[in-house]
Amino acid sequence: MALFNSSNPTLSEKSFNRSMAAPGSGIMSFRGTLNKFGFLFLMVMATAFYVWNEASVGNSIQGYLMGGAIGGLVIALILMFKQQWAQYLAPAYALLEGLVVGGISAIYSNAFSKVAPGIVTQAVVLTFGTAIAMYLLYTFRIIRVTEKFRSVMFAAIGGIALFYLITWILSMFNVNIDGLHNGSLLSIGISIAITAIAALSLLLDFDRIEQGAAMGAPKHMEWFCAFGLLVTMVWLYVEILRLLGNLYGRRD
Repeated sequence: MALFNSSNPTLSEKSFNRSMAAPGSGIMSFRGTLNKFGFLFLMVMATAFYVWNEASVGNSIQGYLMGGAIGGLVIALILMFKQQWAQYLAPAYALLEGLVVGGISAIYSNAFSKVAPGIVTQAVVLTFGTAIAMYLLYTFRIIRVTEKFRSVMFAAIGGIALFYLITWILSMFNVNIDGLHNGSLLSIGISIAITAIAALSLLLDFDRIEQGAAMGAPKHMEWFCAFGLLVTMVWLYVEILRLLGNLYGRRD
């Protein structure tokens, strides 16, 4: 089914096929998935605020960042193969992801406290505004999720993943690519492109959720799809925060 060529690996065709082979009670719905996403988001906010407060009083947050990142990655990998566990693991992932979100937000807030004291608030507002805009564009079919759209997005996501992998490997050898994170026009352009791809990925997530509900996927897939949507939202927030950092960095 070409329909499930998703850029989000958590919402792939294989994920739905595995869920159909493990019947549960009830059938997933679009509304139910969004409700569960809202619950997961509140859990992210809870631990994010905790880490934010820890940073504000001068306590080290490196442990929270590392623990959240590693723990979240482990849970995400498990959920790729055990979707039926999402009801229990998705909330745990949300709590761990909140540690990362809170830590990154605190770092940016401290770094731009003079030139942009409200950078985190701006990023949150822009993230919600972008998500709502993408939802409306999808709902009213202003942007249609066609096969060509999926193919282009799949290639773009793959390119971004490769880009991040290369820069991460280079950083391990203390090799930094000049112009990517210093507020240059190149860094701003790259941030805009990646942020746009992250935003458009929400359309694919909405499409996967809608199609999963139409297929009659089991109820536990609401938790799994809410988890997948949360992954994209966190990515979008981090990219918007990075873009704002590049913009204010150029002004500084």
